[in-house]
Amino acid sequence: MPAQNSDVASILQEFSDILEIEGANQYRVRAYRTAAQAVRGLPHNVRTLVQQDQDLTKFPGIGKEMALKIREIVNTGNLEALQKARERVSPELVKLMYLQSLGPKRVKALNEKLGINSIQDLQQAAEAGKIAQLPGFGTKTQATILKEIKRFQGKEVRFRIDEVEDIARTLVEHLSGIAGVQQVEAAGSFRRRKETVGDLDILVTGNIPSELMQAFVSHEDVTEILSHGETKSSVLLRNGLQVDLRFMEQKSFGAALHYFTGSKAHNIAVRKHALQFGFKINEYGVFDDEEMVAGLTEEEVYARIGLAYIEPELREDRGELEAAAEGKLPKLIMTEDLRGDLHVHSKATDGRSTLEELAVAARDFGYEYLGISDHTHNLSVVKGLDPERLALQMEEIDRINDKLSGIKLLKGSEVDILMDGSLDLPDWILKKLDYCICSVHTGFNLSRQAQTERILRAMDNPWFRILGHPSGRLIGKREPYKVDLERIIAGARDRGCILELNSQPDRLDLDDVHCKAAKEMGVKVAVTSDSHHKDGFYVIRYGLGQARRGWLEKEDVINTLSLKEFEQLMKR
Repeated sequence: MPAQNSDVASILQEFSDILEIEGANQYRVRAYRTAAQAVRGLPHNVRTLVQQDQDLTKFPGIGKEMALKIREIVNTGNLEALQKARERVSPELVKLMYLQSLGPKRVKALNEKLGINSIQDLQQAAEAGKIAQLPGFGTKTQATILKEIKRFQGKEVRFRIDEVEDIARTLVEHLSGIAGVQQVEAAGSFRRRKETVGDLDILVTGNIPSELMQAFVSHEDVTEILSHGETKSSVLLRNGLQVDLRFMEQKSFGAALHYFTGSKAHNIAVRKHALQFGFKINEYGVFDDEEMVAGLTEEEVYARIGLAYIEPELREDRGELEAAAEGKLPKLIMTEDLRGDLHVHSKATDGRSTLEELAVAARDFGYEYLGISDHTHNLSVVKGLDPERLALQMEEIDRINDKLSGIKLLKGSEVDILMDGSLDLPDWILKKLDYCICSVHTGFNLSRQAQTERILRAMDNPWFRILGHPSGRLIGKREPYKVDLERIIAGARDRGCILELNSQPDRLDLDDVHCKAAKEMGVKVAVTSDSHHKDGFYVIRYGLGQARRGWLEKEDVINTLSLKEFEQLMKR
């Protein structure tokens, strides 16, 4: 029986992928994709909701029919429609959709024309030169497929942070409820808020380690016990994630939390730094010869070796020790610093909420302003707005602003950057907007130079304000397009443009390295949700984690500005 939201979401996602390969109605495909995203983002465990017989249709993206499907998955552990679909389309074939350059139509063609059902079949056909002979493929596509296969086969299995967060929350709550447990904390790359996680470390203190370990290995989501000891146990969960539980003495909890949070590079640097003071550091504490002199908290571990406390997100050995020693650590951005969101989609294109619903939800979320940024007409698959429809939307925004208090809707647009670097809307409508986000949604296969020049030409437009999801990646599904982000950041600085940090957990784009590069070059960042429904603002926490990993402070992020300050900034 699925215990996690991510399990239910994966079943819905797989079914939508099969439907798309089969060429099913796009609205049906999108309904399952939307439901998968909705379940993955639920603030509550979906199984608990079903057991309590709650109305699932109150959550955006889940209709009556989909609610029945979700109940079926929770109650039976499966979806009958998916079982039948697997008889028609192999699950191994579905995996091909995650190779760059292969969409559902091409996967279907490969299956029908060459009998390909797996990555192994695909590799054999490509190496034999059979794919190049198919209409619509060619030698270049065949070469790209072979390159992608090698990348896919050599890729370490990692899990998106939102998937791990769901699991970590459930396990921490489960362990915290055991009598005698004092502290439970998830550590590792998850605590450092890395965008993907290889495995999960959980630390615990208390009085009954044997009972604790038994409760852990017998958890309903565990499918395999790798080890079961008095102070450490390791298990594999249903989705393949390995979780290690370690029992620590209370006096060593801070040292252990520091050690198992990592990163490895940070820990090595800390140990080297400690040696200058004659101390040794390990997971049990800070030691002066054999005497333990610190270890109860992380703060005292750092203080004992002359360092200010370093936030987990910064622990990558990228200059944080030097900054801590000199008192120059950044004051990292916090959730409460945000005053608004600049990237949301409404029902006018591919969103699922009305403008007024979005405005009320943003006000309830604590925002002062909300920028509406629906797609433009080049993205016809989502009914992108042409200038006339956008003008009508702007009039509707004025009416809502006259009606509502405590929130202001801003007139924005997510404008496609066309192949030649021009924008998908004429200047006469662009200049009427409060701002625009300009994004690449097509032409991902350009050369590095061509893609870079394309985006820089777009930035030359005087109404260009924010570059949306600058690398175009989809984590685990699509590699970034080839682009010189250093030149893009410099170009943004020279033109007074801003870079988006898109908080959707499958994007988190900019990455942390380029967030830090933007900061160092004086380029501002917009941390946005890219929400497609009124309850989607919560994903901002993933973007904030990424921003913190990139050393961003309140003053580096434009949507920490007041409404008046933001409107002034947009007058480029």
